[in-house]
Amino acid sequence: MTTAHHRGRADAARCPAGQLGQIHRPVGHNGNVPRPKHVPADDLTLPDALVPDRPKGDQLREILECVATDAGPGRLIPSERFLAEHYAISRGTVRLVINRLVADGLLYRQHGNATFTAERPPRQIDMLTSFTADIRGRGAVPGTKVLRALVESAGAKIAGRLNIPPGAPVFRLERLRLVDDEPLALERTNLSVDRFPGLDEFDWAEQSLHKTLAERFGVVPDWNDTAIGAELPNPHDAALLEIEATQPCLVLSGTLHAADGQVIEAGRSLYRADRYTVFTTARRSR
Repeated sequence: MTTAHHRGRADAARCPAGQLGQIHRPVGHNGNVPRPKHVPADDLTLPDALVPDRPKGDQLREILECVATDAGPGRLIPSERFLAEHYAISRGTVRLVINRLVADGLLYRQHGNATFTAERPPRQIDMLTSFTADIRGRGAVPGTKVLRALVESAGAKIAGRLNIPPGAPVFRLERLRLVDDEPLALERTNLSVDRFPGLDEFDWAEQSLHKTLAERFGVVPDWNDTAIGAELPNPHDAALLEIEATQPCLVLSGTLHAADGQVIEAGRSLYRADRYTVFTTARRSR
């Protein structure tokens, strides 16, 4: 199977011309302003109306791109219901525009109907550098939640990837990776216990796997074979990543090698596509 590698990022369009105004909310009988879930924040500025001579979907996309750019990451955007009523546009068109912006990495969805502005640009991860070191090097705060850390017998598939006999002991490590307290990826990896004994004794919520392998075993990653694809997360993984099960994720399946060619680890990870971008370079062989 051939997997296409590319990067996708929408450049924010110029905010459409027209009068901008604050969103006015009704006052309740007690003088307080109600805050139903479909009403945006007070400081979110939107055009009062769309112009009649351009497709409504295109205009709405430009408006939301401007909101995503100007408001910064993590801001709640107006609901589909509000946008449909405010601009006299169908809910289906609003949903289509939001879905495309989610796919472009400008917005992301939480459980329920809430949609937020995403961090820009999406993070890119060095596949040979430890997650902890890479994220800290970018000025962000890495985080880890250990989901599983145990020794088990290798099945035929994992044994083949690690170049060990089926049934040999492997250390299986599953972690939820976070950046600035926001979920980024589910990493699941396997290592040979015969080659790396004692890995189950560490606290992997605090310990860097690559640093441990270098310091304890003198093994440093040299190259990586990785297949990249896309799939919908299952409900369990979607809940851990705090996204909807309808939001596609990037799947990275790879084996990490030392300079002598021996396999260090074999894993399969699920990354949020709204927070992760794959960059590749292609050169013609000479």
